[in-house]
Amino acid sequence: MKAAILIQGWYRRYMARLEMRRRYTWNIFQSIEYAGEQDQLQLSGFFSFMLDNFTHLSSSGPDLISQLLEPVVDPWLGRDTGDQLIPVSESYSGPRISFPLSVSDTNTLLTAFKERQTLHARYALQLLWETKKLLKQMPNIVHMSTSYAKEITICGDLHGHLDDLLLIFYKNGLPSADTPYVFNGDFVDRGKQSMEVVLILFAYLLLYPNHMHLNRGNHEDYIMNLRYGFTKEVMQKYKTHGREILQLFQDVFSLLPVATVIDSKVLIVHGGISDQTDLDFLNSIERHKVKSVLRLPRHSLEQLDLSRPYKQATSLRSADSPRPGSSHSRRQGPRTPTKRKRGLSHQDSASSSSSSSSSLCSPRTPSCLSPRPCSLSPSVPFSADVLHVPFLDSLSSLPPPSPPRVEQEWKQASGSSLTLVYVYIYIYSEPLSPRLQMVDVLWSDPKPQEGCSPNTFRGGGCYYGPDVTQRLLLHHGYQLLIRSHECKQEGYEICHGGNVITIFSASNYYEEGSNRGAYVKLGPDLVPRFYQYQVSRTTRKLTLTQRVRAAEGSALRALQEKLFSHRSELLTGFLQYDHNNTGCVSVSEWAQVLETVLRLDLPWRTLRPHLAHLAPDGSVDYPSCFHYMGPGPQLPQVTPNLAETVVRYRTDLEIIFNIIDKDHSGLISPDEFRHTWRLFSAHLGVALDDGAIDDLARSIDFNKDGSIDFTEFLEAFRVVHKLDKKDH
Repeated sequence: MKAAILIQGWYRRYMARLEMRRRYTWNIFQSIEYAGEQDQLQLSGFFSFMLDNFTHLSSSGPDLISQLLEPVVDPWLGRDTGDQLIPVSESYSGPRISFPLSVSDTNTLLTAFKERQTLHARYALQLLWETKKLLKQMPNIVHMSTSYAKEITICGDLHGHLDDLLLIFYKNGLPSADTPYVFNGDFVDRGKQSMEVVLILFAYLLLYPNHMHLNRGNHEDYIMNLRYGFTKEVMQKYKTHGREILQLFQDVFSLLPVATVIDSKVLIVHGGISDQTDLDFLNSIERHKVKSVLRLPRHSLEQLDLSRPYKQATSLRSADSPRPGSSHSRRQGPRTPTKRKRGLSHQDSASSSSSSSSSLCSPRTPSCLSPRPCSLSPSVPFSADVLHVPFLDSLSSLPPPSPPRVEQEWKQASGSSLTLVYVYIYIYSEPLSPRLQMVDVLWSDPKPQEGCSPNTFRGGGCYYGPDVTQRLLLHHGYQLLIRSHECKQEGYEICHGGNVITIFSASNYYEEGSNRGAYVKLGPDLVPRFYQYQVSRTTRKLTLTQRVRAAEGSALRALQEKLFSHRSELLTGFLQYDHNNTGCVSVSEWAQVLETVLRLDLPWRTLRPHLAHLAPDGSVDYPSCFHYMGPGPQLPQVTPNLAETVVRYRTDLEIIFNIIDKDHSGLISPDEFRHTWRLFSAHLGVALDDGAIDDLARSIDFNKDGSIDFTEFLEAFRVVHKLDKKDH
């Protein structure tokens, strides 16, 4: 008996430790994911600046990026016989389809994509064109009824996971009049087969327009696609016609409905709602005009005061910041057509402030929700008479507009490291802004606390509480809100007293075995029935411990890269406590510096054994935080400041270089490299002299042919995990 009790106690302790590892692994993944979303929102400000002013800054040559990011004349516009524009060679062995589509055509696509075949550009363009024509006829909010089918299936984010989509169809049946579907946004990005996923969905939409419905997600946005892979995937698969395909995708994504209502009782949106959500107004907007909710208002270069360089501030965050839903959150009460004011705090891409909601829909405490503007820096005081416009990691200023009809929006802006900035952006619009309404619907997350507060961790949308949900449901006579947008370990989650369901359909989202996917079915009784699954080729052979260990290892490597990319800031923070330069600080000081700089809201004390060594006296040997990683073997001879900057902004640079590389050859000219890097570094707030940039451009022209292979350049700045090198 004693032996059984001992074994039981050992087993329970073992499982508790395993669950602890699983939870902090999940928190690491989500925190880093949301940090990337904040980086993307800041990068979108830089893109907006380049789109508005690149031709002004370039003395010669065409606008290098507007051809991709700005709408151009659609070569398929007004053509009903576009299939004749692009010939299909006899050597093409992929799927061939005809229009109007039939069941045999969709079956052909499914079979071909299972075999990793690529649809010819002619068919892809024609399918997109037909989808565009259909979506133009659809309302912003689509209504469905269970009276025409036994059950309606709702699926969440797929993110280019073709295997998950095929598994859903295998388990639940192909879309048809008897098996209607609602796919709730985020079809593309992150996964490697986004093109195949979205083409299949569009094909079934054309085949069953009354029984297949697609809502727009926050990743159905061309600026998001630049960072998270869809743009690159299209250009790689369609080198000749990729640009036309991307332009058509911009139009199609902007025409996707933003919500679906089932039996006038169930509201389905991608992200959620806010205390300002007005479904009647949302149903009346011209959604096709909102190509990207991330694009900031245009401001010409002549309006911008770029003469005052932005100096990095070192002020630490406020320690007495309130939680979401407190008195500093967004206003409560009924909606009125008056001026709207929002509060959104900002953490810059250098500090990568990020966090995520927990498995119980509980957002972590934001760092600063004060309604008063924070001081930017000792040398750049905040002024109510100046409009601060965000461009990546800098602030530019211009006089605010004066007309009386002005909407004030609190919008996230870029600041310097360790700084939180509140920034006014004035937008000429009606009291209810279409863009703001769509931001809330596409980006918001639920929280357990009452009220509505800024979504500081994603950087866009809001956190809405049970009271906000209840008010909207009662106002419209709904009984349930179904949304997606957040990865859940079990594939779904219920919160707000059963009024909100989160459904996520991409299994293994962060790592093999990290989470299940799920879909939900609603019958005439509107009682949700959940179905879970997990696509796996390897995890079935692994034990639970092995699966947790694999996911944990991947999460820790990502976190170690985060530490390495902020090495200078972390060392500066450690030295504030290490007055004698011993290389050691206390555990609490070590954890405080990491949270202050990285702002990921992670259990740093628990993670310490995986990130740093202890000294004999029990203090933390903080230089050991960086012993696990090192620069790539081909690192050019550049200044440490420049090297760390490139490592930190490697993803952003890759996006910009891919834009400049029009033919996707992987090569750009040294002049293009110098010009773009100077523009980019100017908005990083990093002091880099022109000589260093010129030296870098010369050093990476490896074969001296006048072209820069930026793929090799970025690879040279890749963070290498030393333990991985030993394993190989």
